[in-house]
Amino acid sequence: MHATVAPAPTIIGTDPFSEATLRDPGVFDRDALSAGPVLYLPQYDLWALARHDLVKAAFADWRRFSSASGTGLTNIRKSAAWRRPSLILENDPPDHNRYRKIMASVLTGATLKRIRTQFAEAADTLAARLVARGTFDAVKDLAEPFPFLVVPTMLGLPEEDREVMLTYSELNFNSMGPNNVLLQRSREKAAPIIETVMSLCRRERLSSDGLGAQIFEACAAADIPEEDAAVLVRTFFSASMDTTMNGIGFTIQALAEQPEQWAMVRADPSLAKAAFDESLRHRSPSPYIGRTTTCDVEIDGVTIPADSKVLLLVGAANQDPRKYDEPERFDLRRNSSSHVAFGVGIHACIGQMVAKLEAEMAIEALARHAGTIQVVGDPQYQMNNWLRGLSSLPVQATAA
Repeated sequence: MHATVAPAPTIIGTDPFSEATLRDPGVFDRDALSAGPVLYLPQYDLWALARHDLVKAAFADWRRFSSASGTGLTNIRKSAAWRRPSLILENDPPDHNRYRKIMASVLTGATLKRIRTQFAEAADTLAARLVARGTFDAVKDLAEPFPFLVVPTMLGLPEEDREVMLTYSELNFNSMGPNNVLLQRSREKAAPIIETVMSLCRRERLSSDGLGAQIFEACAAADIPEEDAAVLVRTFFSASMDTTMNGIGFTIQALAEQPEQWAMVRADPSLAKAAFDESLRHRSPSPYIGRTTTCDVEIDGVTIPADSKVLLLVGAANQDPRKYDEPERFDLRRNSSSHVAFGVGIHACIGQMVAKLEAEMAIEALARHAGTIQVVGDPQYQMNNWLRGLSSLPVQATAA
């Protein structure tokens, strides 16, 4: 009798963190989706899942695919982390539940209703000014400034120090990937401000009317120390900025490149929400998330050993032709609610309603003021280990 040979993972040679991939990530996503169900990247000793059903299942299975060892490439239980881990994203139950409950108590329907008005007013003012100019950069002048305008104010962060938080956030996402040139540059840039960042998130530095103050109050009521409250504020800021900026930029690009889709949003501004959801599926700003196996995990006969880093390929999963017809096509009429851009299960992004609100208000405002919008220059891509986004998108708009 012949011994049965256990199925092996598919070796992926394409480097997800190379400059070529960062400039054209679709190549890596397609390679991953056309390979077997379980992937292995030997250069990083990294396992990966790309199929939509497998990524979704791993997200939901926190007991076997743990977040507590870090959601990047580094196992933070074995290597010292450069910052204190997130109490929500890099934590598992039962400890995780305490902190998620705090954030849920702050991000209520009443809170979202209040900040919706603030976001809408700021978005309308910004969009009107940009459309009046005619030509502007949809990333540098809108997608980046708008979240930067509303989120720190929402949290109550001191205005004079907000740029420091963006520098920190850039390092945060680069550090999720490998120790390459991008990470080294971010470390050098952020070195002078690392200690400053946590001081900005302390109670005495926050305004009394922001969500940051509410987080401190909720933590105090639950007998959670102020040091933990400051980490929650820091996490909220990092999670609310870069990915939302990139998502808004990609949405505007898709609409500007497809006039018939832009006309639909102009005719029915409530479609701004659907446009953002479809954009998150079409070009996910956060294409990867890491998990660590707590035991041997078998998938389609392939065994991923215990204590292995597994990369959930969110961007690829959202392009899976097994799940979506013509996945490469942006279509806001598509039901995109099944995308995994915000994660699934207990670790799903707690602030996703805020991100959606930011994007909805920005796109609605632009649709009110711009009759047409078109790309008039070459889009420039952002270089970051853990994010996908545009750094520049020159557009021309005509007033409605």
